[in-house]
Amino acid sequence: MRRHRHHGLTLLATACFAIAAIFANHVQAVPPNQREQKVRADKANVEKDENWIYDDWDKAVAEAKSSGKPLLVVLRCIPCEACSKFDDEVVRRNETVRALMDQFVCIRIVKANGLDLNLFQYDYDQSFHAFLMNADGTIYGRFGTRSESKDETQDMTMQGFARALELALAWHKQSPEQKELFAAKHGPKPLVERPEQYPLLSGKYDSKLDYEGNKLVQSCIHCHQVREAERHYYRESGKPMPENVLYPYPLPKVIGLTMNALEAAEVKSVAEGSPAAKAGLKPGDRIQKFGGDPILSIADMQWVLHRCASAGSLPLQVKRGEQTADLVLDLPEGWRTKSDISWRATSWDLRRMAFGGMKMKSMTTEERAPLKLPDDRLALLIEHVGQYGDHAKAKQAGFVKGDVLVKYAGSTEPATETQLLAKSMQEHKPGDKIPVTVLRNGKEIELKMPVQ
Repeated sequence: MRRHRHHGLTLLATACFAIAAIFANHVQAVPPNQREQKVRADKANVEKDENWIYDDWDKAVAEAKSSGKPLLVVLRCIPCEACSKFDDEVVRRNETVRALMDQFVCIRIVKANGLDLNLFQYDYDQSFHAFLMNADGTIYGRFGTRSESKDETQDMTMQGFARALELALAWHKQSPEQKELFAAKHGPKPLVERPEQYPLLSGKYDSKLDYEGNKLVQSCIHCHQVREAERHYYRESGKPMPENVLYPYPLPKVIGLTMNALEAAEVKSVAEGSPAAKAGLKPGDRIQKFGGDPILSIADMQWVLHRCASAGSLPLQVKRGEQTADLVLDLPEGWRTKSDISWRATSWDLRRMAFGGMKMKSMTTEERAPLKLPDDRLALLIEHVGQYGDHAKAKQAGFVKGDVLVKYAGSTEPATETQLLAKSMQEHKPGDKIPVTVLRNGKEIELKMPVQ
């Protein structure tokens, strides 16, 4: 589950991954010895707490069955600084949620090794994620959202977590009669049963961590590697990459919704002219069902959006004051491509494949002015050029930090980094060299962007 040591598709533990981590907004680089200490300390501390079961799924299920309690399954990237404060509050049972958590069998999972991918399908770019479920495998919901925002309270709060726990407990009491309502919270059959069975990871990882040796961190399958291994499968097989693999778990803002993180799934604001606005959603609406699924969190909404088609309609049931309203959300063609995936840890490997190891950002009007670049023209500032391994292919092709990309494959149409990542994945194959133009010191330079 730990994301700081980025193996990528080449599985080389090189310095370029440490650089990549520094650029990721939510990740703070941690020296290897400190990561090791963090993992071992977490195990020692949590195992002493009788309120937690540490990384023993069978024991947790047995206890839930015997007690009749539901399961709270926390999947956590320990060394990752993102969500560390929130995670610490959960482990210590913050007073906001303590009494609620006492009604669950709580288990902490800290690795992707051996993870049952038939059951645990979630946003693998998360550093904290929770499943609220029955011991029989019924999933009441997911909790844990992360975005490009540096303010984690925009995504998760203890109050919102408490509301999710309350709803899950209420549903648990009704689950024998309403089990079918939660059937869609299970995803389709995965490509492999366990992460270590992916071709990219096979033979390199065991199903357990090496606590006895001195390569504990190296023995871990990081959560982001599950998504990377999935993309690698499609890339290597020559099969089209599904949109939801390229744009996983869209945030509600893609459809025009800003959600209230203090509540379960309450609308905070609606963007004018958006699909959400056209559906009739209003601030204060509490989304009870989305696409037919009972909703207990923003993560639940992301799960529904993740499974949606490229276009279509979704039924909505909302609580508005004391009334219940049934609405229909129409998703236009290409809605998913509005997602920003640049903040995701897994986008570093997409940059390796699409750009030869570069990171770019859209330039503001003020930044464009000295270069006389209008807002309606492509202008992406190259912020980082990889220096090692397959992440150095752009460097070898002549790109340098500070270059401004102004033409891509003959087009000067404005585009974001995310849009070019997607364009490369969908239209180009490994070995292609895309003609591009960059501005350097006021001069235009023609280069070839390597695709891997």
